Amino acid sequence: MKLDKAQVTSILKKYGIVFVLFLIIIFLTIVRPEFMTAKNLFNVLNQTSIYGIMAIGMTFVIISSGIDLSVGSVLAFAGVVTASFAQVATATGKMFPNFGPLPIVVTILIALGIGSLCGAINGFLVAKTNIHAFIATLGMQTIARGFALLYTGGKPVSNLSAGFEFIGSKLWGVVPVPVVIYAIVIALAWILLNYTSFGKSVFAIGANKTAAAISGIKVQRNQILIFTIAGLCAGLAAVVFLGRTGSAHPGAATGYELTAIAATTIGGTSQTGGIGTIWGAVVGALFLSVVKNGMTLMGIHAYWQQIVEGVIIITAVIIDMRKNMKKV
Repeated sequence: MKLDKAQVTSILKKYGIVFVLFLIIIFLTIVRPEFMTAKNLFNVLNQTSIYGIMAIGMTFVIISSGIDLSVGSVLAFAGVVTASFAQVATATGKMFPNFGPLPIVVTILIALGIGSLCGAINGFLVAKTNIHAFIATLGMQTIARGFALLYTGGKPVSNLSAGFEFIGSKLWGVVPVPVVIYAIVIALAWILLNYTSFGKSVFAIGANKTAAAISGIKVQRNQILIFTIAGLCAGLAAVVFLGRTGSAHPGAATGYELTAIAATTIGGTSQTGGIGTIWGAVVGALFLSVVKNGMTLMGIHAYWQQIVEGVIIITAVIIDMRKNMKKV
């Protein structure tokens, strides 16, 4: 079947990032054959899990025409508090010397609760005070990071219970547990965004908040829920982070919010709102992880990696703006 120019253009717009990712993978396989080893590929997926979970939460926010600059700091805050209740009895510098580690389920709930609470506060500020999400979440970014530093005195929290060792381990010695958690989050978020009335409301609010309100959508309530989901994802990312590193630090996850925004934008979620997909965020997060992994294998300095990521972000936003200008 022969495709006309309009069809080819449509396919490239929708799946262009996939084609670019495919080309990068081919290039890295040729230049660095070790890239395509099972060990390295699972390492890439493992690295993607934290960014990807945060990007999924960010997708809901950006589709609704918002932004969340606080998720990195929320991850750090949720991480240090959760870690403090998961330290083993013999831990060096234990925060609560006479207090044993709580069950893993309870500590996970603490992380999810802190993340959700911070997100709900963001949503409340945006919905009820009408201040821009940029300002509300920038304030939360500073507050959460300050609480993390205050709570720990600027010191790391380590020696966690065996439950977190499992979260950082591999099932059957092959599949990383963080990847399994990430896959479950992808599935749940995809269903929520595409097959529920709430998901339809997210798109409607992002496309035109006034029209959404007139049509009967409870805009303020949904905005609070949207930011709560982003916070919940940050809390879950904190759990995965603790599993992978075995410790928490109040300065951790600095800049992770920008990576989450970049992954979402690269995946096609429009900064103007009303457009976006879960699979796009997943591909965007994978794209960034592959690029970072490839640059590491090629011996490119970490500082240059930051510069490349910045260029990728700017390029993605420019492409998004050009697409939306053509629609007007």
